[in-house]
This record gives sequence, C-alpha cells and structure tokens, in this order.
Amino acid sequence: VQLVESGGGMVQPGGSLRLSCAASGFNFGYYVMTWVRQAPGKGPEWVSSISTFGSRIYYADSVKGRFTISRDNAKNTLYLQMNSLKPEDTALYYCARGASRVGPYDPRGQGTQVTVSS
Repeated sequence: VQLVESGGGMVQPGGSLRLSCAASGFNFGYYVMTWVRQAPGKGPEWVSSISTFGSRIYYADSVKGRFTISRDNAKNTLYLQMNSLKPEDTALYYCARGASRVGPYDPRGQGTQVTVSS
C-alpha cells in the first residue's frame, strides 16, 4: 500500500491550494478515504472523509464551506481543494485509508506541508 500526497506549499491568507493523494497497492475504489492534518506540536486532526463513490462526504467544522474533498477512482487519486485559507490551516496534510475520525491512521501517506502566511 502506498499513498503519496502532493500539492502543498506556501500561500497567503485567502489563497487556495489543491492537494492530491495518489494511491497504489490496493483497490482504491473499495475504500473510504480521509484527509487528516497535523499542526506543529499538536495531534492529528481529522479534516474530511469521502465514501467509495463520493456519495457521502463529511467535513470538520473548521473547514466546512472552504474545503472540498473529491476522488477519481479511475485515477486512484484523492483530492482536497482548499479555498479561503487561514493561518490556522497551516499543517502537514496527509491522506489515509479508512473512515476514522480519531485515528490511528494507517495506512497513511507521508504528507504534504501547507503553510498559510503573509
């Protein structure tokens, strides 16, 4: 199983980023997928989950209305569109297989850093 995130970077407040998570080694379309973030000095924070065909989507209150999760099962890829970014969104973002909102998150990717700063 391999999960590889990309798309992170540094952006000013109010900006946007689109994260991707490329999955391999398992049947991606069979699993709920989740985005998690971890800010420096803090524990993992569940961000969003999407069902196998995308019919059910859930967001943390902290990102609702600003972030959009999606998936392309043909490409084995999970996405997170992040708009109206705030400094408090700064964190390492990683994708994980499964629907847990409290962890542990396994398997998971190594993550991609998102920094929101002026």
